[in-house]
Amino acid sequence: MPFKKLHTNILERLERKDITTPTPFQSRSIPVIKSGANVFCAAPKDSGKTTTLILTTLHKLKCEAVGNAPRAVVLVENKEKALELYQAFLTYTKYNSLRVYVGYEELHIDIQKSEIFEGVDILISTPKTMNKLFLLNGVSTSQLKIFSIDDAGFLIQKSDSSAIISITQSIQKCQYVLYSEELHPKLKRFESYFMEHSKIIQI
Repeated sequence: MPFKKLHTNILERLERKDITTPTPFQSRSIPVIKSGANVFCAAPKDSGKTTTLILTTLHKLKCEAVGNAPRAVVLVENKEKALELYQAFLTYTKYNSLRVYVGYEELHIDIQKSEIFEGVDILISTPKTMNKLFLLNGVSTSQLKIFSIDDAGFLIQKSDSSAIISITQSIQKCQYVLYSEELHPKLKRFESYFMEHSKIIQI
């Protein structure tokens, strides 16, 4: 059972939420993501992809705050998705010390830089905002452990795709996990850039 082998803090949260049984997608994907491999995760809507993203991120960071630089980055399509995911993370981080920060295009970049500088563990952002932060030295990737992309179908658009490639070129060593409903050929092309030796979980 994938849930049984997660950090005790996560198990307590799942119990409070009355989540006891993993979905078929979670049963297959969580052990592979925990192994540290780069993973393409493709499954239909409501298969438990976003919950998997949250659980594996928290597990990777051992549910505790460390240092100031982000150790997990999650990229999403837009402000709405960013805020939605931020709220979802908060329901799991309420009783641990992890610091979650959300950034998006509409929020002034200097504000984001100064707030990130104060210390975050999990940074949720959009590709364009993240790329801008990179170019302005507004975020350090020296401590990054896991880089996830939620509902990655939007990356089929060229501009977002270019921003992702630009961001990942500056990252030394990190695990990448990409979640989408379908494994589009344009997403598979990331194998040549940052998804090397990746595994595929498809439901």
